[in-house]
Amino acid sequence: MTTLPAFRLETHFSKWEFKARYHLTASDAESLSLRDLLAMATAQEREDFEGMWLGYTETYGAPDLRETISTLYQHRSAEDILCFAGASEGIFAANTVLLDKDSHAIVVTPNYQSHETLPVAICAATGVPLDPEDGWSIDIDRVADAIQPNTRLVTINFPHNPTGALLSPDRYQALVDLCRKHGIYILHDEIFHGLGPQGTKHLPFVADSYERGLSLNVMSKSYGLPGLRIGWIACQDKQVLSAMERMKHYLSICNSGPSERLAKIALSHREQLLQRNCAIIDENLPKWDAFFKRYPELFDWYRPDASCMAFPRYKGTDGVEHFCQTLVEQSGVLFLPGTIYRSDLSDTPTDRFRLGFGRTGLDQGLSALQEHMEKHYAG
Repeated sequence: MTTLPAFRLETHFSKWEFKARYHLTASDAESLSLRDLLAMATAQEREDFEGMWLGYTETYGAPDLRETISTLYQHRSAEDILCFAGASEGIFAANTVLLDKDSHAIVVTPNYQSHETLPVAICAATGVPLDPEDGWSIDIDRVADAIQPNTRLVTINFPHNPTGALLSPDRYQALVDLCRKHGIYILHDEIFHGLGPQGTKHLPFVADSYERGLSLNVMSKSYGLPGLRIGWIACQDKQVLSAMERMKHYLSICNSGPSERLAKIALSHREQLLQRNCAIIDENLPKWDAFFKRYPELFDWYRPDASCMAFPRYKGTDGVEHFCQTLVEQSGVLFLPGTIYRSDLSDTPTDRFRLGFGRTGLDQGLSALQEHMEKHYAG
């Protein structure tokens, strides 16, 4: 594997995430305190947390946690689940296990950077850009054209980061059918599954839909609990799971025991948690609708299908990089410029920025944003 490049998004966040006064680009739902999470627990769940032994845990993850995770899926059991220290460890393990120097990978663009840089560091890769004029959907014919005899992996992400787009069920099934025909694995980043406006219909988990599907998920996004650092991959292929477990021996070895107890509590009460988080989205989205309605000459607003983020276009002559930099430096409002999502494999939009709406307290940030617009863009 070659040296990995700087992670643009995380580098940007390391500079601004805890310094900016108004974090309006978060991709996670509103978090909650340890006290509030434990208030959801049954007496036995609380005792399991408070009375736990603080030794090593199983590399695969605690059996009861994996059993609880398996209830998210229609046809998976605890034996089909491998836990990780967050989703990024799962991304690393999956790419490292499935790919070698003689492989070929296909990734959609734009995307979370490691979904591109990790396969590119291992083997040849082809980017298939999502089409903004088609709801950021996949052109299945372009995927088919990109397939080579040594194509081993296709990586997708829906609800999509950063656009919030959902793939239509027919195109999703067409992609599964195409990969099945060629024996290609699908790594589906499903970390925003369940999050969106109330009533959103999400895609089936790929681990349920496809025998070579890897479902990546985490407590960080839809459940709003990134501090737990608990993620997982569900997969029918036991050999792949076993190989990723052996890779994990070189990484985290095992998960945090307290985090496993807390993740089990959250997942056991996930309907309550998701309902809370989706209600925040329902409250916040109309506020963004109203903001962008005031500035049609500066922005093109695209209401997302799901998740808690969107990717509007900035039409100002100063460019999106200058807009975002000035905004955070002068008014303390943090956005992610679309250039952070640039790809070396295909063209990606450079005139967009990512915003978030999954957290409470949006009014204060919007007020600061409005003041900034009136100061710099009035008239």
